[in-house]
Amino acid sequence: MSQHRGRAGYRPGGGRHGIAPVEKPKEFKKTLKRLAGYLKPRKYQLILVTSAAVFSTLFNVITPKLLGDATTSIFSSITTGTGIDFNFLQNLLLILLVLYVISAAFSYVQQYLMAGVSQKTTAEMRSEVYEKLARMPLSYYDRHPHGDILSRAINDIDNINNSIQQALSQLITSFIAIIGTIIMMLIISPVLTLVVLITFPLSALVIRFVAAFSQKHFINQQKELGNVNGHIEEMFSGHQVVKAFGHEKTAIKEFDEINDRLYQAGWRAQFISGIMMPLMNFVGNLGYVFVSIIGGLLVLNGSIRIGDVQAFIQYSQQLTHPMTQAAGIANMIQTALASAERVFHLLDEDEERKEEPSPVDLEQLQGRITFENVRFGYEKDQPIIKDLNLEVEPGQMIAIVGPTGAGKTTIINLLMRFYELDSGRILIDGHDISSLTREQVRSLFAMVLQDTWLFNGTIRDNIAYGREGASEEEVIQAAKNAYADEFIRTLSKGYDTVLGEDASNLSQGQRQLITIARAILSDPKILILDEATSSVDTRTEMNIQQAMNALMAGRTSFVIAHRLSTIRDADIILVLKDGDIIEKGPHDELMKLNGFYADLYRSQFSGRAS
Repeated sequence: MSQHRGRAGYRPGGGRHGIAPVEKPKEFKKTLKRLAGYLKPRKYQLILVTSAAVFSTLFNVITPKLLGDATTSIFSSITTGTGIDFNFLQNLLLILLVLYVISAAFSYVQQYLMAGVSQKTTAEMRSEVYEKLARMPLSYYDRHPHGDILSRAINDIDNINNSIQQALSQLITSFIAIIGTIIMMLIISPVLTLVVLITFPLSALVIRFVAAFSQKHFINQQKELGNVNGHIEEMFSGHQVVKAFGHEKTAIKEFDEINDRLYQAGWRAQFISGIMMPLMNFVGNLGYVFVSIIGGLLVLNGSIRIGDVQAFIQYSQQLTHPMTQAAGIANMIQTALASAERVFHLLDEDEERKEEPSPVDLEQLQGRITFENVRFGYEKDQPIIKDLNLEVEPGQMIAIVGPTGAGKTTIINLLMRFYELDSGRILIDGHDISSLTREQVRSLFAMVLQDTWLFNGTIRDNIAYGREGASEEEVIQAAKNAYADEFIRTLSKGYDTVLGEDASNLSQGQRQLITIARAILSDPKILILDEATSSVDTRTEMNIQQAMNALMAGRTSFVIAHRLSTIRDADIILVLKDGDIIEKGPHDELMKLNGFYADLYRSQFSGRAS
């Protein structure tokens, strides 16, 4: 897809790439329900997770009561003078040890199962997003910044994964811990339970106040983080240009300003959220004081044992901990739902409609192209191609020239069915391309673009990308025809050289020859060439030109021309301006007209001479 798109990457609304700030989901219930749908196939694993959480938490809930019994036993032995019952304490210690081991085992099972649930869920979602992106029309990529698309496919799904893994697990554990702890407290003393529960509304107020106050600072922190990421991406992707124009100090100054804003936003967010723990500790300590005073009075009048008061203080702490987690879990869930909403918006985008293959024998097509009254605009009320009529015979070379924005790349986009026509028809050997599937249409073409696209794999794999199932001999022959075999064999690993690693020193021209070899291997009916010799040395340019001539022989070819000297032998030169063909014909005829093309041609040579 990237290869085909080439220079057609119009991106209105583009801008700095970066991580989008986390916002509150606009449709909380709808998004939550849809996200839960991804968990439904793993409901049995979630039942096991819940069961493991119940047992893990249950054993942890029992232990404070047993420790309290130990304290009561020691206290009674001292007050009555009967001596410490070491046998009872030893048995109690063994029971506690067993309970802690079992609790840890169930906790391990819970985390193990939850990791599988979260990873499988997000792997399924990530696969769905990737498949969706493959079905999206080119117009979607033109309308959306690439950084935003990457953020949805990577960062947002990671947010969902982390939230499912941590928040869901903590939510189950915290809920069970609270219920179990309250039950144990009621068993020991309803009066002390009431004392502890009085502090709950105060804790809830603290959480709500701090969370509400810190939320705007966290959103601002994410926004500034996105600005930092965007600035770093811009500066490093254009590092050569920054250095060439001596803007290093300016870039550093701008980064320092953005970084300082991130520091201020992050400091405020972390400081305010950090206040929560001391405040919760203060509220919790108030609970301990009340329990200690009232518990002491109850011990004195014999209503409760001293060990139960100790157990109660531990239970109070166990209740405070889930309360402090509540705000964090709420924020995590909110982050997950906001990210899920962004992912679902992507999944709900209109995609290319499914098509049934036409029963046309593509092998019999010769490559005759006909444009009939073609009209097209990226925006409906702003046509770029207004009324294009053209007849191209099989094997002809058609050069397309014109100023920036004239519609050169648009014609290629329409030929490849990257976009659909507003009106008119494009025919290949009399067959309307709209009656063929996109795959059928694109199988007739091969593209060699000025911006080479090679993936991170071996040279052999990159050439073989041109045709599925190509043999080793066919790959090597294609490289020879593209004048690439000679330099490939000089590399230490030859055709097994991995591009992006061992081949980082390949020149632009050598990379271009590999893309030409790929096109030769695909053996297309029609060629699209975006002149690729503008940034290479003379000898490499000759090799590329020879390879391109060999590739074009006997094939219908469309050449987007930047240097007019390279298209003098074209059968037809189309001169575009504002979406219209203002001149058409061979080079010599157009020069005799002494019109727009002649002026353009002479301006290039006068510019070189000067």
